[in-house]
Amino acid sequence: MSTVTITKDTLKDTIENNGIVIIDFWAPWCGPCKSFSPIYETVSEKHDDVVFGKVNTEDEQELAASFRIRSIPTLMIFRDQIAIFSQAGMLPESALEQVISKTKELDMDQVRKEVAEQQTQAQQQS
Repeated sequence: MSTVTITKDTLKDTIENNGIVIIDFWAPWCGPCKSFSPIYETVSEKHDDVVFGKVNTEDEQELAASFRIRSIPTLMIFRDQIAIFSQAGMLPESALEQVISKTKELDMDQVRKEVAEQQTQAQQQS
C-alpha cells in the first residue's frame, strides 16, 4: 500500500477505521525528511495491513501542534486507536521493519488494561 496524505479532516477517520496507522510528520524543507521518504514508501509497499500516512507539518500546523511535534521527521504509530509509539528522527529500513513487527506482536488487551490503570491513577491524583 502506498502512503496517504493525512489532514486534520481525515485523521480521526483514518485512525478509527484501521487497525494499525503509522504517521510520518514531515516538511518539504526538511533534509532528513527527504532522506526518510523513500524508506517509508518502500516499507509501505510491504505491509498491506498497515496504513502509512504522511502529515505535512507546514500545511497542517494545527495538527502537528496537537501532537506536540517538536522536530521532524517524527513517526507515530496507532494500533486499535491507541498511540503506542512516537519517535523523532528518521529510521533505517531495518529499524522501521522491526518497529512494525513489534507493533503487530503487541497484546492489545494488555495495552488497554495498562492505559485504563494509568487513567485511573491520573484521576486519583487530580
